[in-house]
Amino acid sequence: MGLQRLDIYNIRNIREQSISPSPGLNFIYGKNASGKSALIEAIFLLGRAKSFRTSSIKSVISFEQDNLIVSAQAMQSKGGNLHLGIQMDGKNIEIRINQQPSQKRSDLAYGLPLQIIHPKSFELLDAGAQIRREFLDWGIFNHEENFLSVWRKYKRALAQRNALLKTRAISQLYVWNKELDNYGTMVNEYRLQYLQKLKPVLNKTIARFLTLRDIDIKLISGWDTARQLDQLLIEDLEKDLRYGFTHRGPHRGDFHLSIDNNLAKDVVSRGQLKLLVTCLKLAQVELIFRERDTFGCILMDDFAAELDKENRAKILNYLSEIQCQVFITATEVDDFGDLRSIENYKMFHVEQGKVRWINVPCGTSL
Repeated sequence: MGLQRLDIYNIRNIREQSISPSPGLNFIYGKNASGKSALIEAIFLLGRAKSFRTSSIKSVISFEQDNLIVSAQAMQSKGGNLHLGIQMDGKNIEIRINQQPSQKRSDLAYGLPLQIIHPKSFELLDAGAQIRREFLDWGIFNHEENFLSVWRKYKRALAQRNALLKTRAISQLYVWNKELDNYGTMVNEYRLQYLQKLKPVLNKTIARFLTLRDIDIKLISGWDTARQLDQLLIEDLEKDLRYGFTHRGPHRGDFHLSIDNNLAKDVVSRGQLKLLVTCLKLAQVELIFRERDTFGCILMDDFAAELDKENRAKILNYLSEIQCQVFITATEVDDFGDLRSIENYKMFHVEQGKVRWINVPCGTSL
């Protein structure tokens, strides 16, 4: 799967722009604030219905404009075209799949799977647990079709229990304890199974970029799984009532990436940390490929940030080998390195929100 045409309206300084990207690698360069990250943001919006740069859609919409629109035509792996579109005004969202309205953001995520790597991606291993849960659950979402339904049922039960804790309606809590135990155990099992499949792919990917030993990835479930979750919820009742929320369960889950029995973030350099995060994200993509035999787009914003020339070359070689559409931004053309060995790519220059295709025959250098 890949985008054949992309249309962008009113995203930051991109007022109206259409491009026809390569099914392989797409290199986008321009000065800071030229609009190259806005182009990446537009694709991300189309696949996730949210921005990776801000929680406020209002700030993404071009100045003095009421809404933003992104639409695209994608080629499906089994043939045929898929039309995707999204319109957002900061309060409302309108989604269209093949010209038909949809209420589900998950329809976009299924239609256009995206993986993004950007300057703040290192937070995956260096920040709080929520970002790692989201990373983990996104992979499971693309791997196991029943996971989303189970996770939503768990979240609903959790919201009900937390509401009862705040009102101290103790008599009704035990019903929701059973619900949390049932769906929470299922969520945890999905996560365990996923990490078991991801681990060998991740180890192989890391070996291409880093020389590290005794790498392990381990699920932190959010409770002692040797015991029933509902029993632990009973034991936690006094504490949960005091604070007004549920302390144990998969909503408190996490995963640890360790090197020689130490947390990776504590023993590697910042550059190595970014490479490890890149490996985690690329391993997710490869695992989806193995299951679906297709993927949407890989987005890499600010390619040169904290990656030296040698590692950038390794990543480009990897990306050129896989059957996936890739969009990569950088400030200068030289940041992309030597492109003569790459057969299928397009080069775009962005200036003041205008995107221009640079006709560079593949196999030559700029």
